[in-house]
Formats: sequence, C-alpha cells, structure tokens
Amino acid sequence: MASEASVMLSIGGDTRPASGGRTYARINPMTGEVATEAAAAGVEDANAAADAAGRAFPGWAATGPNARRALLIKAADALESRAGDFVAAMMSEIGATEGWARFNLMLAAGMVREAAAITTQIGGEVIPSDKPGCLAMALREPVGVVLGIAPWNAPIILGVRAIAVPLACGNAVILKASETCPKTHALIAESFEAAGFPAGVVNLVTNAPEDAGEVVGALIDHPAVRRINFTGSTAVGKIIAKRAAEHLKPVLLELGGKAPLIVLDDADLDEAVKAAAFGAFMNQGQICMSTERIIVVDAVADAFAEKFAAKARSMATGDPRDGTTPLGAVVDRKTVDHVNSLIEDATAKGATALSGGVTDNVLMAATVIDGVTDAMKLYRDESFGPIVAMIRARDEEDAIRLANDTEYGLSAAVFTRDAARGLRVARRIKSGICHVNGPTVHDEPQMPFGGVGASGYGRFGGKAGIDQFTELRWITIETEPGHFPI
Repeated sequence: MASEASVMLSIGGDTRPASGGRTYARINPMTGEVATEAAAAGVEDANAAADAAGRAFPGWAATGPNARRALLIKAADALESRAGDFVAAMMSEIGATEGWARFNLMLAAGMVREAAAITTQIGGEVIPSDKPGCLAMALREPVGVVLGIAPWNAPIILGVRAIAVPLACGNAVILKASETCPKTHALIAESFEAAGFPAGVVNLVTNAPEDAGEVVGALIDHPAVRRINFTGSTAVGKIIAKRAAEHLKPVLLELGGKAPLIVLDDADLDEAVKAAAFGAFMNQGQICMSTERIIVVDAVADAFAEKFAAKARSMATGDPRDGTTPLGAVVDRKTVDHVNSLIEDATAKGATALSGGVTDNVLMAATVIDGVTDAMKLYRDESFGPIVAMIRARDEEDAIRLANDTEYGLSAAVFTRDAARGLRVARRIKSGICHVNGPTVHDEPQMPFGGVGASGYGRFGGKAGIDQFTELRWITIETEPGHFPI
C-alpha cells in the first residue's frame, strides 16, 4: 500500500511519511471499512525517532520545572479541545461508545494535569554522613529517552500515561502507537505538539502489525532509549522484558489480569451487583482491571446470582455510533471467537449461562456464566470481553484461596459490611490493587498503579511514577580537608 496516509509519523518536530511511503489500514470493526490509513514505520524510522529524542533530551532536561508544568497544562487543554476528533477516532478504530471515549479523555487530561503538578515535587534529600564535613545528597534526575508502548483498549488514558510523567520528569519520549488505533494515538501527539513542546521532545511512531517486532526491537535496542514502559498482554510483555534485559534497561510492565471480586456473606448485595456489572462490562470487559471472576460465598450465592443476572440482562448492546446502549462493539472478530470458545467450554463442562451467550458478531451481549470451576478455561484464561465467571466459595477462607488461584495480580475487590474484615481480606489477596466495597475498575492519576505476578511490575502514577522515570544519584561535597589512611 503506497497511498498518502491520514496518520503520519512525528519525528523531531516533523510530520512525515514512513520510509518508502509504506502505509497500512486499520479496519473499522463495525463496518469492515477502512477506519484509518497510517504510516507503516520500519527500523530506519524507529532509529530516526530515537535519534531525534536523544538530541532533544539535554535541552528538555535543563528546562525548569515550572516551564515544563506550563507546557503540560497547555497539553491537557489541547487534548480536551480535540474531544470530537477523539470520539470519532475511537468509534471508528475500536468500536468504542461515545461515553467510553469521553471518559478516556477526561481521565487522560487529568493525568496530564497531575503530571504538571509533580514537576516541582521531583525532590531529593540530604543524608547524614558519618564522614566529617561531607555533605551527602540523593538527587533525582531524568534518565534520557523513555519509550512508551500503549495499547488500544483505553487508548487516550494509556497513551497519555505512557508519556506524561516521563515528560514531567524531564525526559524526551517516543509514543509507540497501537496498530489498532493509530489515529487516536496520533491525536495525543498532535495535542502535545500544539502545546508547544520543543521539537523532538515528543515523537510518534506508527507501524503495521507485521512489523511490530522489528520496530519495537529497534527502539528498545537504541542507546538513547533508557527506559521502556509497556501496557498490554503478558505474552508480549515478556518479550519486551527479555529484549530490554539484554541492554540492562529497566522496564515498567502493566500486563494482563483476571481480577476477582469477592462477595462475602455480609455484603450489601445491591452495591456488589452494581460494582460487579460496571467492572465486568464497562468497555465490553476490555479493561486490564475488568472483573473477570465474581467469587461469591455459598450463603448468598443464589441471591446474588438472581440480582446480578437481572442486571446483566438489562444492559443492552448496540451500535456505538447510535449511542443508545451501555455496551458497544468489541474490538475484532478474534475477540468474538475467543469469548465464544470460553462460553462453549464452560457450558460443556457443566456451567450455566445466566445471561448472554455465544454471538456471531462484534456486538456481544453481557454474559454471566455461573458454576465455573477450575476445570474450565474461563476459570484461568483472561477473556478481555463482555463475559464474567461466577465461582462459588464455601466461606471467606475459600474465597481468598480462589481469588489467589491465578497467575495474575493486578486489581481485586471485596464486598462486606465490616470494613475491618474487608481490609483484612484485602491484605491477603495477592494483587497490586484491591478495593473494599468498590469495583475492580478504578483509576486515578495520583495513585500507584500496577500489578504483581503475570500482571507485571513497576508502578505508574504520582510519586511512584517519579521513581520509575528518574535516576536516583548520590552526590557528595567535601567541606573539610581530607584524612586518608594511605
């Protein structure tokens, strides 16, 4: 494909096509038509982006914190000014509803403003030294170029998250756009450019799916790139971590999840139903924090199941362009096939579909599968679709065991009227995030966000983000004559 792309690369302040003019098409999952034609970068383009970022880094690192803050605030405003463009791009590229797109934009703008607020919070400390006359300091300094690799499912939130705090810390960045939503991610780069960031401080690379391995590999290998953050699947996260390890480059990985929501015998069932439905079906279940397993103790399981199934059946699915239903399209046919296979496997092994079921198109119904056991794929495999497993537990202890019976550990939740009990249970769940009497889907810019186990390592957000995207250095000044044994 060699026609003019609607999405171009942004390298060193220049908007340009890929080397050789290569492009690729992203197809609208609802219509089958071309949603976006984007530049298909190769290794040469990846290296050019890293070179440009490397050249821009020293000047940006030397820029004062309040000057960085001012540009980030302008970027937040520029993002919000493109609301209509973002909605249209997300609808056409991933089948998102307008509500999900606008929520993405709201939270993303908040993330940029939070990043702006921390530019003067990147502090250090004076550490008492045993050596007379020695002034010892710990300083945080920018690391260089940060490569942010963002996914498609919450594209504005996660695209912005990949670059905002790194920029606040004085790093130059490369946003490696998702192949699934190049236009959405390009709008982020355009917003930062419109805010007035110096040329080369923010760069955008788009690539065809078949070129992802070599393009990302070249970016990781480039000597100017000193940190990598990736949000996406555990399988790809492992590949990125291995590649980065060859160069001893730190990586922040936010990967897959199989979030449990525990409903204890003293829970407010109505509150638990609301939170479980939001967590399981918001954005068609295509969120890393999505509730994948509802673990209900036997004493209240039947009552909860009745209420929850009714709630799920009331949540209609429809064309996101119409904007009349809470659920829209899933991202592609591959997701449909995957979710269908999980339904068929579970029901063949004795589980019951309380709502929804197998679907033949991307408009999938909210599906609740009751009686899920560890013999079923749905028990362990991440669905990333509008389906949730109900698993029955004997008691609190069994519920904790079931919640921890997974390789993943991103988000979790527990419902109980006893706050102390909820905290006690939360402390025993192996996850990076746990909410008592709240949904598994919850994000705020200032919170330390990340997981354990197969859900990755490192934390986005607030002070934790500063730690990820700066180098901690020890510097001393001697103020008295030295005394040495030799």
